Amino acid sequence: MIILGIDPGYAITGYGLIEYQSNRSRMLDYGVVSTQARVPFEIRLLTIYQQLESLIQRYSPDVMAVEELFFSRNTTTAIGAAQGRGVAILAAAKAGIPVYEYTPMQVKLAVTGYGRADKKQVSQMVKTILCLDKIPVKDDASDALAVAICQAHTGMLRGNKAVGGYQLGPTSKNALQ
Repeated sequence: MIILGIDPGYAITGYGLIEYQSNRSRMLDYGVVSTQARVPFEIRLLTIYQQLESLIQRYSPDVMAVEELFFSRNTTTAIGAAQGRGVAILAAAKAGIPVYEYTPMQVKLAVTGYGRADKKQVSQMVKTILCLDKIPVKDDASDALAVAICQAHTGMLRGNKAVGGYQLGPTSKNALQ
């Protein structure tokens, strides 16, 4: 199974592609889609879409896993990041790829065994699990690989399908499991 992990954003969207077979994960590709601040917002979103669409065409992933957004203060940044997340999900939907979503705590737990692990611990475990020579330089790429690993370890649980929490309300999503 090929899994595309996404750490969404609009300035930087991290991506990580892994192949998961027989309880083993192998890194296929990772990186970031970067957009420039002075470019019109709609062009930034188009850039994210086009680059993710290109990755999907190149690797034909079986599933996409996306990290849920968590912002406690800056709602303007949260809205922009949510729009970048939506574009990523659109790219998967257009290609007929199922999308699963995970909270940062779920990702950390799946990768490190501890839901409150820090970025350094997560990055180190990504390096170890995928047998990388070094930790990815960009945190967003490392985070995207962690999301893909989370999907590999969690599987295709119906309750993790991307639904947008506001669609079902706070308790209804758990009822799907």
